[in-house]
Amino acid sequence: MKEKLSAADRVRKARDPKRPVTGEYVEALIRGFQPLAGDRLFGDDPSVLGGIGWFHDTPVTVIGHQKGRSLEENVKYRFGMPDPEGYRKAVRLMKQAEKFGRPVITFVDTPGAYPGMDAEERGQGEAIARSILTMSRLRVPSVAVFIGEGGSGGALALGAADRVIMLENSIYSILSPEGFASILWKDAGRWEEAAEVMKLTAGDLEELGICDLVIPEDGDRGQLFDRVDRGIRRELRPLIGMSGEALVKERYRRFRRFGGKRQKG
Repeated sequence: MKEKLSAADRVRKARDPKRPVTGEYVEALIRGFQPLAGDRLFGDDPSVLGGIGWFHDTPVTVIGHQKGRSLEENVKYRFGMPDPEGYRKAVRLMKQAEKFGRPVITFVDTPGAYPGMDAEERGQGEAIARSILTMSRLRVPSVAVFIGEGGSGGALALGAADRVIMLENSIYSILSPEGFASILWKDAGRWEEAAEVMKLTAGDLEELGICDLVIPEDGDRGQLFDRVDRGIRRELRPLIGMSGEALVKERYRRFRRFGGKRQKG
């Protein structure tokens, strides 16, 4: 029998530095991947990996938060917290995908957007809002895969998709449990209690209709990548034949339904 984990346990697992990162999913699932860099405004942000490739027989655009394996890599990627340039690069690639009729697959794994002064000076809030707006109006199919942390607007910027897939130990929330506890109770040490209250686990979000598919994480990496592959195919297939107008309308209806308990059976 599978051990029942608390929300705090799920948070710890979501933050485990040994979890596969976006680049590894891309290498396993996307054939002929060609990375594309730059936001055409200021520079490139390596903490957002983006490019084009083939998902089975379908050309796709892939965008995801990138974390590192070593301290040096994590400093380079700011532990998966993008600058405005990362989100503006994402917007550029989404619009390119729409122009050429390519579905968009995103991989979400971030504590949140980078909160530094330089990021704020260059319009962090506007960049995130623009990414959410662009993704919500895309006239091509989109699938978001939550592979670890999904924190705040930094996650929503790549998560406003037609379908959301979550690994069973991934999380998705308005902010970190520590931040929630600090605001609500003035005590970050109560983060475990906050995690329970926030309903941030894949199971919670599936019940609320925000997550469409939860993927088990038992087994080795090969089995995990295979499950994610099958999950993306399952969620993407019915979207491929829909018109751009139908996609936008259904996406709007989907977000309006959030928060209602999903009917089982």
